[in-house]
Amino acid sequence: MKKVLTIAGSDSSGGAGIQADIKTMTMHGVYAMSAITALTAQNTVGVRSIYPVTPDFLKQQIDAVFEDIRPDAVKIGVVPSPELAEIIAERLVFYKAENIVVDPVAVATSGSELSTSETYKIIKEKLFPISTVITPNIPEAELILGMKIKNSDDIIKVSEYIAEKYDCPVLCKGGHSTESAKDFLYIKDKSMIWFEGRKIDNNNTHGTGCTLSSAIASNLAKGYTLEKSIRFAKEYINSCLGAMLDIGHGNGPLNHMKGFEK
Repeated sequence: MKKVLTIAGSDSSGGAGIQADIKTMTMHGVYAMSAITALTAQNTVGVRSIYPVTPDFLKQQIDAVFEDIRPDAVKIGVVPSPELAEIIAERLVFYKAENIVVDPVAVATSGSELSTSETYKIIKEKLFPISTVITPNIPEAELILGMKIKNSDDIIKVSEYIAEKYDCPVLCKGGHSTESAKDFLYIKDKSMIWFEGRKIDNNNTHGTGCTLSSAIASNLAKGYTLEKSIRFAKEYINSCLGAMLDIGHGNGPLNHMKGFEK
C-alpha cells in the first residue's frame, strides 16, 4: 500500500484540512498520515479561532513519520506562520521527499484569513521550488503574483510567470472563474494543458482545494503521471460535488464517500 503524508491544519467540522485529506486519501486506497500545523475552531459558517503548533512540535511530527513510514507523496495545506513554513521546507529537503503537492491556502472558503503575507513569502521561496505541483485557485494565484485574473489569457500569463519564477509546475484552478471550471497546468518546459471541467450547481464547496490536492498526491504516490493524477483527481472531486451533500448552515462540505478509487 502506498503512503501519503498531509501537512495541514485540523478542521473541527471535518470538511476541510486534515480531515478532508484523510477521507480523500482513504477513498483512493492509500495509507494516510498527518502532521498538524494548526488546530482550528471552525464550521461551515466560518473560522472562529486558529491555534498554531510550535515549530519544534511540527518538526517532531514530520520526523516521526519519515523515520518509521516513509511517505510516497506529501500534501501541504494551511501553514499559519513563517516559522512553520521554514520547518516544513527544511525537513522535506532533509528527507529528500518526493511527490510534493502544495495547496497554497491563504483564505478559507468562508473568507477567513489562514496565512499571513510573511508566511506566504516563505512558502513561495522555500516550498514552491521543491514541489511537484502547486494548486492555487484564482484568488490565490492573484495573491502570489499581485495581479487580477479576468480571463483565460490571464490564467496562462500568471501560471507561466509563477512556474518560471519559482521553478515549479502550476495548476491554476478555474472554479472561481465565471467562464468555466477549466483548470490550467503550466510546466516550466513550456508544456501547457487545459483540463476541461463543468460547473456543478452546488454551493457546498467547503474543502474542495484540500480534496483536489490530496487526490493528486494520492495518485502521484500510486505512480501515475502528473497529468493523469490531475485528471483522476478532477473526476473524483466532480463525483464528490455531484453527490449534492447539504449539511451545515453555511458553505457545506463535499461527500468524500461518493468518490471512486483509481
